[in-house]
Amino acid sequence: MSKLFYDHLVDMAELEKLVKKNVKDAEARNEIYGLIDEIVHHRVVGCILERLPEHHHKEFLDHVHSRAHDEGILDYVRERVVEDVEEFIKREVYLVGTELLAMFAPKNEELQRPDLH
Repeated sequence: MSKLFYDHLVDMAELEKLVKKNVKDAEARNEIYGLIDEIVHHRVVGCILERLPEHHHKEFLDHVHSRAHDEGILDYVRERVVEDVEEFIKREVYLVGTELLAMFAPKNEELQRPDLH
């Protein structure tokens, strides 16, 4: 997947290790990684939209759609949202990572929480 404006806030290493350990077929693994990337992206964009005033939604989504790699998008959000953008994105990624780990982990295996840094 291409670089996204929030990539430096995301570390899904534990989840990637778990998928690699349990899914031996490289094509299936790549498909799962793609789905994970998509889920994380939708959750991050969703948590931003929840906090961003509605009249900025279209402009924000246009920025994300046209230049998703541009870290300046975080500056755009920072100027329009009261909360700490990095913190709520990290929190959302932590939550989605935990949910995905629970889905992929074998029932008898102890889960490690995804690292947020």
